[in-house]
Amino acid sequence: METYWGELKDISVRYLEQMIIYQVGVIPSQFYEALSDKDYGAFKNLAGLAFLLILLNSTLKSVDQYICSLMSVSWRKSLTESLHRAYFQGNVYYTLNVLREDIDNPDQRISQDTERLCKQMSTMVSRLIISPFTLVYYTYQCFYSTGWIGPVSIFGYFIVGTITNKILMGPIVSTLFEQEKLEGDFRFKHMQIRSNAESAAFYRAGKVEHMRTDRRLQTLLRCQKSLMNKELWLYIGVNTFDYLGGILSYIIISIPIFSGVYNNLSPGELSALISKNAFVCIYLISCFSQLIDLSTTLSDVAGYTHSDKVHSGPVDTAFILDCVSYKSPFSEQLLVEELSIKISQGSNLLVVGNTGTGKTSLLRVLNRLWEADSGYVQMTTCFGPRGILFLPQKPYLTDGTLREQRIIQYLELAGVVSGILTYFLIMGRVEILVCNRAEK
Repeated sequence: METYWGELKDISVRYLEQMIIYQVGVIPSQFYEALSDKDYGAFKNLAGLAFLLILLNSTLKSVDQYICSLMSVSWRKSLTESLHRAYFQGNVYYTLNVLREDIDNPDQRISQDTERLCKQMSTMVSRLIISPFTLVYYTYQCFYSTGWIGPVSIFGYFIVGTITNKILMGPIVSTLFEQEKLEGDFRFKHMQIRSNAESAAFYRAGKVEHMRTDRRLQTLLRCQKSLMNKELWLYIGVNTFDYLGGILSYIIISIPIFSGVYNNLSPGELSALISKNAFVCIYLISCFSQLIDLSTTLSDVAGYTHSDKVHSGPVDTAFILDCVSYKSPFSEQLLVEELSIKISQGSNLLVVGNTGTGKTSLLRVLNRLWEADSGYVQMTTCFGPRGILFLPQKPYLTDGTLREQRIIQYLELAGVVSGILTYFLIMGRVEILVCNRAEK
């Protein structure tokens, strides 16, 4: 409901803004007539009216931008929360970051692309709704001043410009997508170094990381330079049509003038007519240019929203293995074949083997991070402090204090109340004693 009212207010403001823009646009034609007739009183009244209209137009434009910003924030909140629900459901976050090589930088998609999508959508929706009204109105005004030759010329100019820009834009799209991907990879490399700075320092890996980071930078810069070379021709086409639009309005009005249609007008009235017609034609061309911009924005929005459907991770239901065979998602070679085992409470199991034989992979299969190639896997107890816990090889501590980490949450879920955390530094290592009493 909040978003609906925001859109309604934005559309209302835009309609009012278009009415004021027209009044501001025809003011110069009235200035021409007042100055040609040397009418000081009319000039003074026009100056006051112009200041008032400009102030009102600026206020409406600012309010419109403000409402669009609020809608963008509201949409981003709803969309990001929805993405978070899907991202953290089951093991989807693991699948996207580890197993799906066709999806690059999911963190960037959620944090940055969502924000860009909502910002572009907020400016696009109201403009798309208001465009038919402005096109019809200014087409009528152009036809009233110049006859059929004016609208037809502008429509033809718009069609030729659109086709030309689309042809020039074609080679840029794939290169732009590749640059966005390389930007994410370069940023991820720096984040990786920041997150593992101490480990890298122990290995004295500065020179190696320097070389690898520079290699990613050079790849990014080569792609960026290629993009700029392709954009050169697009800039030439866009700028050419921008400047031609200003001349086209005078060419259009010149036809009825040289045909003698306006021979009965005084020089002042003719100057006012030329000024008014120039504004109407230029603004009509501007409306078409905004539609071209909207098509580009729609392409960006489609790029943000297009993706293969990602299914939710499987439900955790494993721990009796019957004829299970599994392999790495990145290889066709089986690691283990026809494994049958039953893990019961109170029994200990030691899994040994050489590196790369599938020991850790067995835990991934048990935790349903990987799907078994064949066989039957079932969990007979729940996941959590009262059932099964998996401890990764690389410890993971989320943001927050030690008390807020997952193990403390598990203790509280298991029925252990708050206690005292005491730290002892013994033999160069920190040991944590948790003194708690069980909740009765």
